[in-house]
Order: sequence, then C-alpha cells, then structure tokens
Amino acid sequence: MPRHVTIVMYHFVRELRRSRYPAIKGLDAADFVGQLGYIQRHHEVVRMEDVIAAIRDPAAELPERALLLTFDDGYADHYQTVFPLLDRLGLQGSFFVPARAVLERRVLDVNKIHFLLAATDDTHAVVRAMEALVEAGRREHGLAPLEHYRQTYAHANRWNTADVVYLKHMLQKGLPQALRAAITDALFRRFVATDEAAFAEELYANLEQLRCMHRHGMHIGGHGNDHVWLDTLEPAAQEREVHASMRILREIGCDLENWAMCYPYGGYDTSLLEILAANGCRVGLTDQPGAADIDAVPALTLPRIDTNDLPKRADAVPVAWSA
Repeated sequence: MPRHVTIVMYHFVRELRRSRYPAIKGLDAADFVGQLGYIQRHHEVVRMEDVIAAIRDPAAELPERALLLTFDDGYADHYQTVFPLLDRLGLQGSFFVPARAVLERRVLDVNKIHFLLAATDDTHAVVRAMEALVEAGRREHGLAPLEHYRQTYAHANRWNTADVVYLKHMLQKGLPQALRAAITDALFRRFVATDEAAFAEELYANLEQLRCMHRHGMHIGGHGNDHVWLDTLEPAAQEREVHASMRILREIGCDLENWAMCYPYGGYDTSLLEILAANGCRVGLTDQPGAADIDAVPALTLPRIDTNDLPKRADAVPVAWSA
C-alpha cells in the first residue's frame, strides 16, 4: 500500500482585517478554522513523529489521506492563534523556528520585506526607493546596470506581480549580502518601523511560548538561524545554520534524535543534505508542490502544498489533493 502524506505549509495566520497590516500575505484566522474543518472531513492529520517512524520503518503504515500541518517562521501568530485551536481539536502542528528571530529578537530580512509590501499600497514607490539605493552602491559593489536586474527578476508568478517578485529577489539574493542587508534595513526604517526590537517582540513567539507548545505535544523543528537561501552558502556556513537550529531545539527540549528541518525559501543542495544527515535530521521539508510519497522521495526533500491549495470552508467540494 502506498505511503503518502500531504504536507500543508502555513506562514501568517491571524485576524487579518483587524490587524495593523491587513495586506500581509497570510491566512485569515476564520479561514484557518474553515480549512481545518475541511481537512478533518477529508484527511487524517498525523504527527511529525508518525511520519518519522514510517520513514525509519518500511513496515510502518500511514493512514489513507494522511496530512501533516506545518507552520514556518516562528510567528507569535502560531502561539496566539494556531496553537490554542489545534490543542482544543487534539491535532498536532509542526512549527519551524529561525533561531535568531526567537533568541535575539531581531526582525529577519524576509519579514522586513513582507512588511515593506504590506505597509503601503504603492509597491512601485518601494521599488523606486530600492533602486535609488542600489544605484548609489553600484560602483562600490561592482553591480550591473539596473536594467539587467529588471530583466532578470521582474517576472510575475502565480502569487505575485512583477514588481513584488523583483523586490523580493533583489533583497533576498540578487544583490551582495552586505548591500542587500543595508538596503533592506533602510527601507524597513523608512516605510515600516524605526524600533526593530519592539517590532520583533510583537512579531515572533518567544522561547517560553515555544516550550509551552512543545510540552503540549506540538512538534518544533529547525529553520536555520537567519532565514537565508541555504543553497547559496558554503558548507561551513551551512553547518553553522544547522547547528543554530539544533541549539534552539535543544533549549526548547526537543528530541535531537528525531528532528526535522524546513528549508527557508525551499533552498537546499547536496552538501546541506549531507550535513543534516550527519547531524541526525530525519525529515527535510521543501516548498516544491506535491504530496510526499515517503517510499519514493528522499526523506530530506519532502514536498509540501500551500494553504491556498486547499479550500477554506468545511463543506467545500473535495479538491484533487484530497483524492
């Protein structure tokens, strides 16, 4: 019998319309409740430990239409909104936390970009400000002309406009690391907030909250230190990111014999997989769309689907992922 598990990926889950940033790309809390109703009608939610056990033992079975709930980035949303609901329903979620955001209360660059896009309706104004800063640093950093970057990155996808994709790619990996960090900081201060520590305190769960979730049966996994594209790093830097994940999991009280890693942006390569395997990681999650056949797909490269791939009403007609 095939052993498949559908792994659903979530990020922000909050009462969007009542929040300070209703334009943030996330799932409204009411829609999350509706989606859980749909999932409970058409799937059986399993625990990360069930998936790990099935990976380690070819004879272990998984339920038909097994589904795993995963939540990225360690947001306070997950403690305040998601955890109470899952706990009440007797369901497990797997929560993947970036160490630096939780331990140092620093806003990750990925989130600075999220809130840049959510803080204004005029995305093009943010892009123009970014380009002015890029142009100011072009000679010092040996950059190509702006037109080169526009042609390379400014292409709409199924989720975002060309301007949004361009901004994200430039600030995530298109520019030299030091320059993109400086530009992201400058744009965040200009368009979003000047007090980064206060913003981080509001945005991310803290260590005690994560320990509470863990005590109540939630699975806490690794998400690196700085939420960077891990496949762009040299092996030594990849190892530091993996060890940062393991350190925070150890502080929370997690089982480091059976832990899981979620790759920021879905990025991984052969050297990262070797480092994870050498450090006892059992499951690695990508953002490649698909249901995971654990007998056919390597355990460290399991695909996931997005929350938007499933209906948000309990009585919705089943979609292909639920077949």
